[in-house]
Amino acid sequence: MPKPKPDDRSDNPEKLKEMIDNTLENLHDAEDYLKAHEEQMSEETKQQIREKNKRREQAIEGFREELKDEVDDQQLT
Repeated sequence: MPKPKPDDRSDNPEKLKEMIDNTLENLHDAEDYLKAHEEQMSEETKQQIREKNKRREQAIEGFREELKDEVDDQQLT
């Protein structure tokens, strides 16, 4: 049976920063799309976009907390 790879978390801060950037870009793109096409959208579609952006904001908050934890942990080691 092969040995599992060791847990290498050294690149976690970079990955988290990228996830934050990508999620922010998606959030802004969705907001821009909503503004540009609001008149052609149903209320249900607009609400779905708003709800998804709320989830994105929550995810970004979680990523930032995790990033802070990772940076703090790396400074201790």
